[in-house]
Amino acid sequence: MPRAGASAPSPPGAAVPSGAERGAPRTGRGSGPAGRAARRVAGGARGERLAPYVLVAPAVLVLVALRLWPLVLGVNFSFTGDGARDGTAVGLDNYRELWRDPLFRSALRNTGTLVLLLPVAVAIPGLLATFIHLRVPGHRFYRGVYFFPAVLSPVIAGAIFNLLLAYDGPLNRALEGAGLGAVDWLGDPDVALFTVVGVHVWATFGMALVVFLAGFAALDTSLLDAAKVDGASFPATLRHVIVPGLSRTIQFVFVTTMIGMLTSMFGLLYVMTGGGPEGATHLPEFYIWIQQGQMDRPALAAAASTVLFLLMLVVGLAQIGLLRRSGREH
Repeated sequence: MPRAGASAPSPPGAAVPSGAERGAPRTGRGSGPAGRAARRVAGGARGERLAPYVLVAPAVLVLVALRLWPLVLGVNFSFTGDGARDGTAVGLDNYRELWRDPLFRSALRNTGTLVLLLPVAVAIPGLLATFIHLRVPGHRFYRGVYFFPAVLSPVIAGAIFNLLLAYDGPLNRALEGAGLGAVDWLGDPDVALFTVVGVHVWATFGMALVVFLAGFAALDTSLLDAAKVDGASFPATLRHVIVPGLSRTIQFVFVTTMIGMLTSMFGLLYVMTGGGPEGATHLPEFYIWIQQGQMDRPALAAAASTVLFLLMLVVGLAQIGLLRRSGREH
């Protein structure tokens, strides 16, 4: 019999473990230093993949809670009725009424005019930013002066230009002194909308100017130097160097300027023209305010808001597509 404490003999044909294997403690897989290091590396890689989502999550939640969800509620509300039919589903009745309303159709025509004037509203700050970047004499002074109107309230800007553009105001007196006739800047239906748009561009182009200057900061200056060495004219440099190099900046400014022109002119309209004369300066946002605040028709106002949103979406996507195609051609 084997002695006490002696190990039992191995069966025939069984592999006999070595002394190192017999003495080594049994541990879980990968529990050594190498396993712990591998788990740390895997955890770090997973954290790096999740970090962008964690950082963006608060902004996304705010956007969904304060923008997208109210938008969905507004679209849903546009299919309900007003007055006696408050809260009941009416299908497309509100949209049919909008289409039959001559005032809303006038607002849509005025919106089309704004879209046609949009390139001018973008070109003005773009050209001024180009001159500042090229360091024309007094560029530092112009940088501050051009941005100053952006800090003014639209109501203040409208009040100032009401005085300047009055029929007996200083501008018309200067025109009469120069032998030109006076212009009814705010009372002529053919002129009033262009006047308000001009004031809006003056009051807001400072922000677009800052965006363009930021785009110039990222522009490859060697291309401008090469164009100067080759003797390229300013229009050629603008077309073949500056515009392609700032294509993304131009896209951004186009979209933000369009949104501003369609949704941020209420203060000027209210102070300068009140939507007149004869509806010439009536824009969708002014129509929405009238239906919501004066006519007590919030569902119809929600329908008009939905139409305005779809209009901005279509025009914005079309502008981005055209600008991208133009950038690829260059």
